[in-house]
Amino acid sequence: MAFLSERSRFVYNALLEEDGIADRMMNKGVRVVKLNRGDPAVYFKTPKYVIDAYVKALRESKTYYSKAQGSAELVHAVQKRYRSMYHVDFPDDGIIATAGLSEALLFINSALINKGDGAIIFKPYYNQYMTQLKLEGGIPIMADYEESRNWAMNPDVIKGKLAKLKLDRRLNRIKYMLITNPNNPTGTVLGRGVLEEVVGIANDYGVMLISDEIYDEIVYNGARFTSLAKLAKGMPHVILNGMSKDYDSTGFRIGFAIIPENDKNSDALKSKLVDYARVRLSLNTPAMYAAAEAIGNMKEHKKAIVHMTAEIEKRVNHSMKILKSNNFVKTVVPNGAFYILPRIDLKALRMKDDREFAQKLLLEEGIQVTRGSGFGAESHFRIVSLAPKGILDYSINKINNFCIRHAKR
Repeated sequence: MAFLSERSRFVYNALLEEDGIADRMMNKGVRVVKLNRGDPAVYFKTPKYVIDAYVKALRESKTYYSKAQGSAELVHAVQKRYRSMYHVDFPDDGIIATAGLSEALLFINSALINKGDGAIIFKPYYNQYMTQLKLEGGIPIMADYEESRNWAMNPDVIKGKLAKLKLDRRLNRIKYMLITNPNNPTGTVLGRGVLEEVVGIANDYGVMLISDEIYDEIVYNGARFTSLAKLAKGMPHVILNGMSKDYDSTGFRIGFAIIPENDKNSDALKSKLVDYARVRLSLNTPAMYAAAEAIGNMKEHKKAIVHMTAEIEKRVNHSMKILKSNNFVKTVVPNGAFYILPRIDLKALRMKDDREFAQKLLLEEGIQVTRGSGFGAESHFRIVSLAPKGILDYSINKINNFCIRHAKR
């Protein structure tokens, strides 16, 4: 009999799977450029006013257990942000702070999913969506962001899939539909019209809608972001957000799940998420005070996010310009977040899959990317375009030359 649990086999993170190889290469003095992890704090310093707030909390000895579901200061800062940015109001009990969105996903899936329950996941997806769902015995119902539509979604396809699922006796119940906007790993920003149709579909079929909006202020190239909070009033929904990306504070591990409505299902989920928060006692208390300051000080945040987004736009577009000369990849232009997801001509490169591509690129060129199949996008790979232009020049030219060399073999 196996010592480990059966469900532990689902615990896996494709983003970090090549780290062991990369570390061994670097220990031997080989230069490795890591374009696999979306961590803005590596390349953009967390704003000084946020660091000062963290230090102030420490000096004031705010190092005790905080309220399990989040400090009052943080909850009020989140309320203020959404009221100012999106003209929506959330009740105090509708905001549960979590250790990043990974913990929010863990709580939600554990609270909602019984073995055999389904959840609609759009691919490409952030890889932890699948991990957390399968850990609870959930069944992923795959829908697609369509590459031919610039990674947008087709509402008619979603309706057809839901109609067929009503007849599928393998499923106990469809518990939620999860979207990501802006998208990781594609960088797509969904338009308001598409979102309105998705809200209508979820409402018609009685499915809770979850929207991961962690990149909601990192939008560029003329795209416009619409929060689901503005469109889903009156129906059960959850908004996921946090400090990691917009506030350049990945290591703080502060996220939040917002459940605005007061219907029976929403109230049950809110109450149970608080129970989960109480089990782990508290988040990092000084980090929550710093987060409250980061979110509440809109003047300083505005300066920081405008600068960071403008620089990310330059870096993403610069990367795209270099990639366009590569005849062996095809890429949809991103308009949000900081990812590029090229499709690889594996046949021309004589490679069996995107895993082989990513491994050989690391071993031969010292460039670490993530295989697209880790996001449900076979024959793709993901580039994180946060590094300065000089590093991106070096890295993407390496990728291009790698493709040319393998195509000639």
